[in-house]
Amino acid sequence: MTRKLGSSAVALMTALTISVPAGLLLPQVAAAYVFNDVRIEGAQRVEAATILSYADIARGQDVSAGELNDAVQRLQNSGLFETVEIEPRGGLLVIRVSEFPTINQVSFEGNRRIKDEELAQIAKSQSRRTYQPAQALEDARTIAEVYASQGRLAARVDPKIIRRSENRVDLVFEIREGDVTEIERISFTGNRAFSDYRLRQVLETKQAGLLRTFIRADTFAAERIPLDEQLLTDFYRSRGYADFKVQAVAPEIARERDAFYITFNIQEGPRYRFASVNTVSEIAGVDAAPFAAQNRVRRGEVYNPAVIDNTIRRMETVAIQEGLNFVNIEPRITRNASNQTLDLTFVLARGPRIFVERIDIEGNTTTLDEVIRRQFTTVEGDPFNPREIRNAAERIRALGYFADAQVQSRQGSSQEQVIVDVNVEEQPTGSLSFGASYGVGTGVGVNASLNETNFLGRGQTLGITLSTADGDQQASVNFIEPYFLGRDLRFRFNTWYSATEQWNSDYDTRSVGIAPSVEFPISANGRLELRYLLSQDKLSDVPSDSSVILQREEGERTTSALGYSYRWDTRITGLDPLTSYKLQFSQDFAGLGGDVKSVTTTALAGIESNAWRENVVFRAELEGGAVVGYDDYETWLLGRFRAGTKVRGFEPNGIGPRDLTAPNEDALGGNYYWALRAETQFPLGLPEEYGISGGLFADAGSIWGLDDIQGDSGPVDDGMHVRAAIGASIFWTTPIGPLRFNFSKAVLKEDYDEEQNFDLTISTRF
Repeated sequence: MTRKLGSSAVALMTALTISVPAGLLLPQVAAAYVFNDVRIEGAQRVEAATILSYADIARGQDVSAGELNDAVQRLQNSGLFETVEIEPRGGLLVIRVSEFPTINQVSFEGNRRIKDEELAQIAKSQSRRTYQPAQALEDARTIAEVYASQGRLAARVDPKIIRRSENRVDLVFEIREGDVTEIERISFTGNRAFSDYRLRQVLETKQAGLLRTFIRADTFAAERIPLDEQLLTDFYRSRGYADFKVQAVAPEIARERDAFYITFNIQEGPRYRFASVNTVSEIAGVDAAPFAAQNRVRRGEVYNPAVIDNTIRRMETVAIQEGLNFVNIEPRITRNASNQTLDLTFVLARGPRIFVERIDIEGNTTTLDEVIRRQFTTVEGDPFNPREIRNAAERIRALGYFADAQVQSRQGSSQEQVIVDVNVEEQPTGSLSFGASYGVGTGVGVNASLNETNFLGRGQTLGITLSTADGDQQASVNFIEPYFLGRDLRFRFNTWYSATEQWNSDYDTRSVGIAPSVEFPISANGRLELRYLLSQDKLSDVPSDSSVILQREEGERTTSALGYSYRWDTRITGLDPLTSYKLQFSQDFAGLGGDVKSVTTTALAGIESNAWRENVVFRAELEGGAVVGYDDYETWLLGRFRAGTKVRGFEPNGIGPRDLTAPNEDALGGNYYWALRAETQFPLGLPEEYGISGGLFADAGSIWGLDDIQGDSGPVDDGMHVRAAIGASIFWTTPIGPLRFNFSKAVLKEDYDEEQNFDLTISTRF
């Protein structure tokens, strides 16, 4: 049905041309129009049906000016047209469009730090697609963000077009990369217990320094700030500052946008110690005594959340052993501000009856589900323990397989059930490296290694190493299954080949062997390893001017041995952030076949402690060992102890029994050794971002004891003569690895010992 219009309205409709550039609306004319026909002009690639579907104007029906405005907006928002014009001509509606051009090619100019291929993957504007200004601007913004993530906040990206024939354009992104926006200074306000120097060591973010060209941590990244706040919080609270807070973080950028200044405003609060520590039960029929026996928090001890968590885990184990479900161990703390102490009460309370309905894992494209699931001690159907879920999340992150790992719980199919969601983001876990090494004792060498810590997504480790230096060749293959037979049982298989040609000696050696082992925990800080060793070792090319003892020992022997090692290390649980201890005891029993019949025993005790506001580190180690033959077996050179790095200040094979009657005065090694090492590491006053610190050390020890002491002209002195050396060290943490320069002087030695006054160790990859 056609509506009749008055003469004035007909004249207005006939004379009105509605031309709408991009983004403009039609004038709001209070009139209605009826169109029986629509004509489209200017379309080249877009079909008429597509244009009409966007316009959505009905024929033969009343159309208001507002509806025409809406049609223009729909056409303009389609992203297909540069301009849109609508012209009513009586019963005819003319839609005139100008299509966006087609992108002929996309190019980048001015980029040096990021290759064209990488930028092309970032930009969504691509050749043979329609050019859209909004998309080009979005691409420019995305490219600028990539530069900003690399610390180049001053980078500018401008999209430009070059008109070509046949409605085509070349899209060019003009890039001005700018300099890296580095962090010139990190400062703190409110800190009294620790210096800025010590707190900057805690942060993931670093100041720019001598190696600013290589160190990427000195570029500002906003996403690192929450991590830095958490690191500071953990640092302070583990040292007794229970009320610590990061009140604000203020990053400021210089006017030239070439430097950042970051200030952490912190509130330390008082340092607390534990006063009274009690355990009570609020559950009828549950005795608190077995739980109290698991308490590891001591009166007078500095507050540390790790100690509390360790006690709670032990108490939860007791609850499981006694068949008690839905028991919460709640640590209730009362602050005594007057004397800066805390009263701690472990309360056994009845928790809600909530079960784990299921554990959903997403994002693991490579890693198998079972690798993630085995980090949970909770399985589907078990009572829900929020603390265990948090601990499992930390274990998943500690695997090192994921760039991000989020573990959260939500309500399940009922109020009594929860679903645990695990969302992970994979990251590369393998490395292939080629490099060079240098040591004063070994000279220059080259090495290659392949290492994969998540082999086939099974959480296994596979390492292959090849290296060669002056007179020294090494090759090894190492495989580790961390969850053997579905248990916390680490299986390791190691095979190796090594050969030396007159390396710090006048003879050659060769060794090839295998060593499978299993390792498992036997306490919170202790682990036990059981192993088997099968090796074939050869001592050859002993010259005629060497000791007759070595000449008698020349040859090849097969070793078949069973052994074990017990290691106890407080760093596993991190109960004391200031002081850590480690103990190790090992024995190997050779004689299960083979030629060697001996018992080799070694022991080591070590301590590391921080002092003077944690700016100075003290380390000390005492170790010793003995190899004893049985069934009339006499030890030989390759089975005895040699100096190595046990006592600094002396060359490898530089101390121990020596046949002075032989022309080359061979070092013979010894059946027994002990070594005491003590050192301190401290700042030198240089900016900490340089990674340079100093140290002092003092070593003492001895190697002695032979089964065969008969040399050419009589017995060889194999007595226990003490050697000692003092020295200074320079530590330098660099992107190519940690360097250590040792300058030493022997203060107690035998005349025939061989000193080494300087030592440098460097390992680099490229």
